[in-house]
Amino acid sequence: MSQSSTTSPALFTPFRLGEIEIANRIVMAPLTRNRATHGNDAPNALNVEYYRQRAGAGLIITEGTQVSQQGQGYVWTPGMYTSEQIAGWKAITDAVHAKGSKIVAQLWHVGRVSHVSLQPGGQAPVAPSARVANTKTYIESGFAAVSEPRELALDEIPAIIGEFVTAAENAKAAGFDGVELHGAHGYLIDQFLRDDSNTRSDAYGGSIENRVRFALEVVEAVSKVFGKGRVGIRISPVSPANDARDSDPQALFMHLVGKLSDAGIAFIHVVEGATREARDYLPFDYATLRKAFNGAYIANNGFTRELAIETIENDGADAIAFGRLFIANPDLVERLRRNAPLNTPVVETFYGGDEKGYTDYPALTEAAA
Repeated sequence: MSQSSTTSPALFTPFRLGEIEIANRIVMAPLTRNRATHGNDAPNALNVEYYRQRAGAGLIITEGTQVSQQGQGYVWTPGMYTSEQIAGWKAITDAVHAKGSKIVAQLWHVGRVSHVSLQPGGQAPVAPSARVANTKTYIESGFAAVSEPRELALDEIPAIIGEFVTAAENAKAAGFDGVELHGAHGYLIDQFLRDDSNTRSDAYGGSIENRVRFALEVVEAVSKVFGKGRVGIRISPVSPANDARDSDPQALFMHLVGKLSDAGIAFIHVVEGATREARDYLPFDYATLRKAFNGAYIANNGFTRELAIETIENDGADAIAFGRLFIANPDLVERLRRNAPLNTPVVETFYGGDEKGYTDYPALTEAAA
């Protein structure tokens, strides 16, 4: 039996992220699955079913959704820049809302984490600086080293901010409750933040104040579309994903989060530690980071049921995002509520493919039968 509402841990109680009211504090983290329609990168009926199954989450954050073809870094990831893509997403938001959940679109520009085969006209990917990332991406033939990027000219930056705005407008048209900007894991916003990937000498490089400029300009521009109470950003202060490095992450992210707090956005979504690895990967004071932000704090990375409940009870976060557990457990919230056994994710079916390892994981009732 599930616990009564009077004794239920706070993890399972309603909360408000800015202007977004959620039924519980369990968030489905963004998860790249490479199952958009081949040829137009629009969401399809299989994607609708996948998100519908997982609508027990208080909030769903979609998989990374590129704001333009230039912003794409992996094959068969969905976009938010064509009418077919908007229509595909509308079917998803309708299905999620019908089950009482809320959903925000994660807007994504990968910057240098791309491959010429994915870029318009086979051009080089763009980045703050012409520095190759020591990482791989996923193309039609499988995993491949990323291509060498070119440095963005100063006069190109406003157009990229404009792509985020257009994508936000499209997300609004598709029925989303808000947007999360992908500022984590070594993608474009994160590349601007860090002194290893950003060696510019203009207004967007050098000092911390300059390196956070691009992120803050995107936040401000997108907030004009949805209202600041429906905008969040994901950050990963110490995660080395996609060769993301900085000489002083504590100073960088304390400054950034202070400015985000001033901007009044709904939430920050913080990957604590190294994604898919240790939560204590590098020393970092997340408690102080949390105090620097007046909005909601969503914590992510390696949470168990017990740690999630304890973190919420001790005010270490306002909500907890789960990733891989949502891949294998469409009814994760109910399983966590009952403390029921969990399905194990099948890594081989994470990226690309069909319904296998995507929509065929059993729910509790199916497992019992």
